[in-house]
Amino acid sequence: MQKVLVLGAGMVAGPLIRDLLGHDLDVTVTSLDLAAAEKLVAGHANGHPLFLDLDQDDQLSRLVAGSDLVVSLLPYTFHPRIARLCLEHGRHLVTASYVSDEMAALDAEARAKDLLFLNEIGLDPGIDHMSAMKIIDEVKAGGGQVLHFRSYCGGLPAPEANTNPFGYKFSWAPRGVLMASRNAASYRMDGHDVQVAGADLFRDMHLLRVPGAGDFEAYPNRDSLQYREIYGLGDGVRTIFRATLRNLGWCDTLYSFGRLGLLDTEPRPCAGLTCADYLAGLLDVPAGADLMASVAGRLGIPLGSLPLCNLQWLGLMSQRPVDRDEIAPLDLVGDLMLEKLVYGPQERDMVVLFHEFKARYPEQGRYEKITSTLVACGEPGGDSAMSRTVSLPAAIAARLILADRIPQRGVVRPVFPEIYGPVLDELSGLGIDCREEITKLET
Repeated sequence: MQKVLVLGAGMVAGPLIRDLLGHDLDVTVTSLDLAAAEKLVAGHANGHPLFLDLDQDDQLSRLVAGSDLVVSLLPYTFHPRIARLCLEHGRHLVTASYVSDEMAALDAEARAKDLLFLNEIGLDPGIDHMSAMKIIDEVKAGGGQVLHFRSYCGGLPAPEANTNPFGYKFSWAPRGVLMASRNAASYRMDGHDVQVAGADLFRDMHLLRVPGAGDFEAYPNRDSLQYREIYGLGDGVRTIFRATLRNLGWCDTLYSFGRLGLLDTEPRPCAGLTCADYLAGLLDVPAGADLMASVAGRLGIPLGSLPLCNLQWLGLMSQRPVDRDEIAPLDLVGDLMLEKLVYGPQERDMVVLFHEFKARYPEQGRYEKITSTLVACGEPGGDSAMSRTVSLPAAIAARLILADRIPQRGVVRPVFPEIYGPVLDELSGLGIDCREEITKLET
């Protein structure tokens, strides 16, 4: 029986673990929270929950050596370390995280050892890549060229679960969401390259209506320019834009939080402080001053504005004790968000993925708009849409690798038909399906 080591038992791990166990694989699931790993394994005969402190290098090395394939659902910063152990022991690796520079640097060595390190095989990144490449390859096969490409993705509350003023609830780690809010971005729009500083990320926002889902704010997602090469779009492409979707009001709130220093990552002493004390100290508000008015003045916005209301609703102006000796502003915000921006037992989340292509077919004199839309909701009391769309692509890919059905080697994204074809086909059978539409445009 082939053995899979799954590192991490967090919010998206469940569907992957059940899928692997359901396909007669021997699965070891590690976590700092043994109870979480035990819950996910659910007593399956081939499942092995295990407490693992990642500082225990010898044990981690033995676990990698004893597996046929490793799936890392850990934060992305751990992946290069896991990859080096996979190189040492000759094991394939699957992650759902972006390829970091440190991971990319292992490509040649992985190729030399005939290993596949498949990254970005989740939702975003993951299904977004695969559904985009399917259309791009089809356009090329038909003699066309993609001139404009826009891609949008977001994990959000389903409409009936959108019950707080942030318009957001967490289906993955708050720190990851907030850290992504600090990213600079770049993209190409109508032939012009655009650079966006992290501080201005939420000011480069526009509204998007997604059929069957509603209206959303869209803001740039990291470096879109690299996808000209990754997707093989060529020098003729005039627009490459990848964006994150959020409900209305998110961008103004997070922009204001950033201006107040609430997305900073440097720890500050806070022993004995309340949240209001902490915020006042962060902004150097004099003792006895009206904190709300001081924050409004600092931002240059009127009392009653959404960012101020959200700041108050979250508890950052409250007498709630911080209960830490020190904490970074970003982590305090994350702690408060995790208390309030949570799903109830029967509430559903929603994943929205939307691509828009404009393609020209010169020999046929044809110009088309092609859209691809995925809207998926979680199951009340069951799996979230986020957990299914992140972990099932990774599970399917892991099984394809173990069956020796993926020929690529090295540090790879799922942009090859040998990967995206069977993964998308199986996802479709599981109800995770992109709906495509073609509209003729004037040439």
